[in-house]
Amino acid sequence: MGTRTKGQQAFRAGAMATASILVGLAFPAPAQAQSSSLALTPWPASVEQGSGKLLVAAGSVVAVPPGDADAAEAAKLLVDHAKRANGLVLTAGSTAAAPIRFERDPAISGAEAYRLTVTPTGAVIAASGKSGFLYGAMTLMQLLTAEPGTAVRQVSVPVLTIQDSPRFAWRGVMVDPCRHFQPIESIYAIVDRMVEVKLNTLHFHLSDDQGWRFEVKRYPELTRIGAWRNAPDTGHGPGARNGGFYTQEQLKALVAYAAERGITVVPEIDLPGHAQALVAAYPELGVPGARPEVSNGWGIFPWLFNPNEAGMTFVRNVLDEVMEIFPSQYIHLGGDEAVKDQWERSPEVQSQMRKLGIKSENAMQSWMIDRFGEYLAQHGRRLIGWDEILEGGLPASASVMSWRGEQGAVDAANAGHDVVLSPAPTLYLDNLESSLPDEAPGRISIQSMETVYRYDPMPKGIDAAKAKHVMGVQGNAWSEYIVTPWQLQHKLFPRVGAIAETAWSPQVAGAKDYAGFLARLTPQIRRWKQDGFEVSDSAFAVAFTPAQARGAALDAKSIDVALATQAPYGTIRYTLDGKAPGAKSPAYAKALAVKPGTVVTAASFAPDGSPLSAPRRYDTARETLLTSTASTLTACPRGSQGLRIPLNADATSNGPAYNVNIFDTCQADDHAPLAHAKKIAVSVARLPRNWGLAHEESAVIGHYAVTPHGELVISAGCRAAEKRADRKQKEHAPMPGATVLATFPLPDPKVAPQQFTFTAALPDRPELGDETDVCFQFTSPLSDPFYAVEKVVYGEKAK
Repeated sequence: MGTRTKGQQAFRAGAMATASILVGLAFPAPAQAQSSSLALTPWPASVEQGSGKLLVAAGSVVAVPPGDADAAEAAKLLVDHAKRANGLVLTAGSTAAAPIRFERDPAISGAEAYRLTVTPTGAVIAASGKSGFLYGAMTLMQLLTAEPGTAVRQVSVPVLTIQDSPRFAWRGVMVDPCRHFQPIESIYAIVDRMVEVKLNTLHFHLSDDQGWRFEVKRYPELTRIGAWRNAPDTGHGPGARNGGFYTQEQLKALVAYAAERGITVVPEIDLPGHAQALVAAYPELGVPGARPEVSNGWGIFPWLFNPNEAGMTFVRNVLDEVMEIFPSQYIHLGGDEAVKDQWERSPEVQSQMRKLGIKSENAMQSWMIDRFGEYLAQHGRRLIGWDEILEGGLPASASVMSWRGEQGAVDAANAGHDVVLSPAPTLYLDNLESSLPDEAPGRISIQSMETVYRYDPMPKGIDAAKAKHVMGVQGNAWSEYIVTPWQLQHKLFPRVGAIAETAWSPQVAGAKDYAGFLARLTPQIRRWKQDGFEVSDSAFAVAFTPAQARGAALDAKSIDVALATQAPYGTIRYTLDGKAPGAKSPAYAKALAVKPGTVVTAASFAPDGSPLSAPRRYDTARETLLTSTASTLTACPRGSQGLRIPLNADATSNGPAYNVNIFDTCQADDHAPLAHAKKIAVSVARLPRNWGLAHEESAVIGHYAVTPHGELVISAGCRAAEKRADRKQKEHAPMPGATVLATFPLPDPKVAPQQFTFTAALPDRPELGDETDVCFQFTSPLSDPFYAVEKVVYGEKAK
């Protein structure tokens, strides 16, 4: 466990000198960047701020003790990150009078602890170990680069003393390159940004149904076959080949690079489930003996590893090569979502269970995990797995990563096992961060930055005496809908800053100061954005809410629009002329009343006038008010929307994207302006139906098709009709009792384009007014691709 802190101390004035002394190289009339506050993320354990400041000029020397390799690496990192952040050039050296010095102090307790002392004459980073030097360097780097710039020649750092150590030892991020392969360069970029906020564990998920990414020299088919898949079918047959893998040399280099930054790479080989790519490569290691294709679907699939002697030997051989590449204490062996149907139906596995005296398949998994735990222990390593390894009895050697809420962590910690908190949905960063229409695809269980920030990884159900078993906390980014490095960065950042704060900073009594955190995080966001690195602005982006109902807005001479951001920080500024707002544009104070046809453009700005978000637009033109998009459509009465999915499974663009309920091909427009509409145009997209639902397959709603490929049935008043209908009516009709507005036979998916539009005149039904709910139900066979509405345009009668 990491060293526990005594609590966060408030700033207090020191009795230090007020003089400011320029150190380093002098320049005439220097361009000076001033540090106006302590913008530190994560917040340190103890801060004492004094009076005065240290001035550090470009070219200043960073000195390390002779022969101290740890201090030298930390100094190199400080020099590199300071230059990258705002152009401040420092030089590593050994000058005794250098303004920035590293000193080894064996009295500092804790491998990750450090002390940073800043006086008017210099800054000293003291630590007893390598990690402490690194984190002290990153704290000083943040103080040196609090203001943006491109070629800063002098900065000021306030006089202070920081004594710091982490709350938790495990401060992690999980990256999944299995569903969609990520180039190795993109992982280096993540590592570079992790160290700046003192995250120290990169959990690397290297095998799954969709791809085996770790080169195993003894088993070359794992990457020759298992690393590649075809894109799923959208009607025209399988798509392009997709995949890749990391060579052992690439991974050795990554591990070394991360270690230089205090980051441990923890590999995961997922067993016994999520093994379809493994079985595709070596079918003799599966249960039925059949060879599946490497999966191109997302979810849970039946393919399991065979725990016979040949299978156990295979895993031990793989682990030998894993341990050769990854020196981490922990090796993750998955254990999640392994539906046991293949084991239940296998005479061989059932015979093995009887010989071992094992009564259930879950207990069989526990036996398997225990054997691997013992093998790892023989090599000085420890096994960690997802919380399903609790089922059937937890092996004494295992640690648990709790993802299905917190109960797994509670049960494991109270039983004396070490745990890492990584609960879904809160810390699943592939969840959307907001409901903004330009969000990239992902899970729709929205987890805002504030939600992540307020999560505390010390569940109440853990006995106080067992709290020592909570190793830490981790955010996960599963890659079903993360295709590109840009999307991976967008999902992780800046929410990993909130995780870093929770994992490092002392627990605060009472409410956490979210607004204060945002003020401190803003300079770090600027640093992350250097070199084109993507950081989501969802927390600061402006959302628009019309005050009037849709029909009323169409008839109004003035349209009222409210503006808001998720984050309680910054100022919203706007324009009404279509131009992007700036720091001097009008500040938003109350709902705007604008003429129809006005385009409201808004963004949020920090107190220093720098932009916090990209501009967003809200168009009040009549044609816009008469249009509904995939982002504004909701779920039909029989379900909820769980995913925001792209047009194609491997699409590299962020749009178009469709909010869908994968259990029913139906979307609803809850505010259709039917009193104004005389015709309708519905743009439709055909998407992959590539979800592995395992035992939830029966929950998928099928509809009786009356044409060869099904229909799109558009009905009004479907929510009320659904409540009135009995079970037999629901089985017979897509929307029983609703008013049918139009029905379109769907074209043959093998020959029709992937996107197409239906148009029709609407029947004259005066009883259907504005704000009527309209459902768009597809009745295509479940064996066909999935359909979704991309856009609905309601047409008025020509005047």
